[in-house]
Amino acid sequence: MKYAPGSPIQVGDGHLQLGREPSTPRPAPSTGSQRKAETEQISGQASAAAPATAADVMRPLTTVEQQGHVAAAAYLMKHAGATALMVLDARSDRPVGIITEADIAHAVADEKDVNSARIYELMTTRPTVIKTTTNVRDAAKIMTSGHFRHLPVVGDAGLVGIVDITDVCRALLEPGVSGTLDTLAGRST
Repeated sequence: MKYAPGSPIQVGDGHLQLGREPSTPRPAPSTGSQRKAETEQISGQASAAAPATAADVMRPLTTVEQQGHVAAAAYLMKHAGATALMVLDARSDRPVGIITEADIAHAVADEKDVNSARIYELMTTRPTVIKTTTNVRDAAKIMTSGHFRHLPVVGDAGLVGIVDITDVCRALLEPGVSGTLDTLAGRST
């Protein structure tokens, strides 16, 4: 998705959302020994599975041109369901930065007029990027050490997606923690 200054904003019909497996119904409650066996089985499965990579959890990119207004970026984020936009150079169509919800919130707090402020005034230039093969644990380390909530993902063809902190946390928590929490709460998974 791309927004060019002066053009109408067009938002796709759901193609910006990651596909998720439909949730499966929970089985009937089990006994204590069954729960212990299930927990051990879940733990074994989580440790045996290969760690998720950026390619497994990344979201499609939503882009905007650097000359656009900050208000247009906010509008596009809201309607695209994105928390960050990759900023493109209008001439070369190459990525030159990233603008996030936090950047816009800071501009509003600083009483900047988002209808006249330009994206290039707020964006982060040359953001830290990760490869499609980067595992989510390493992505989490990069995010926490750099205080980032978003990491653009690059592959052989260049920029291919973006990973946000929610994607990383979900990938780190779902395999083992959810089963353990369910077991502690007396529920079966």
